[in-house]
Amino acid sequence: MSEHTISATGREAAGKGASRRLRRAGQIPAIIYGGHAEPTSVQLDHEKIWLASQNEWFYSSILTLDVDGKAEKVLLRDMQRHPFKQLILHLDFLRVSENEAIRVNVPLHFLNQDTSPAGKTSGVVITHNCNEIGISCLPKDLPEFIELDLANLSPGDIVHLSDLKLPQGVEIPELKLGKEHDVAVVTAGYVQADAEPAAEGEGEGEK
Repeated sequence: MSEHTISATGREAAGKGASRRLRRAGQIPAIIYGGHAEPTSVQLDHEKIWLASQNEWFYSSILTLDVDGKAEKVLLRDMQRHPFKQLILHLDFLRVSENEAIRVNVPLHFLNQDTSPAGKTSGVVITHNCNEIGISCLPKDLPEFIELDLANLSPGDIVHLSDLKLPQGVEIPELKLGKEHDVAVVTAGYVQADAEPAAEGEGEGEK
């Protein structure tokens, strides 16, 4: 698990007016909550957070928020964006405890798809039904992503959640709910050609 540290500053002013002033100054209002402690209001540099938000790890890794010299281990739980501007409006971070399991959605990385038997077969479409999955683990075991090697994927194959190879200490809670929750992650199916239209008058009785 990679370490990612982000600087933040505590803030006291609250409300929409204070948040607007922060945004005009190039800052993002944010809150840290959970972890058996009181919520903490902070502000972060917009430019640095915008650059961080372009990376996959920002959404699925444990982050270290350095708040005025005090380190907080957190997960990003919510990000509010402007509907059309490249602007982050607000962030919610959840504190994590090293001894308590967390539930996180992590991305899937698909490997060797193009060189698989299915990938090299004409008329076969490989569909990714999931691009991320929900996992549960202790913070120290949290992977930034799960790899799925499709090197042996053949036409007609279906890869289910239960087929994923998970790192040690990581589990998929969904699988505990029954077989019907073992959904298809990847399918390799043949494209079905459209049926040819019936010839004009075919099947009609003679007059």
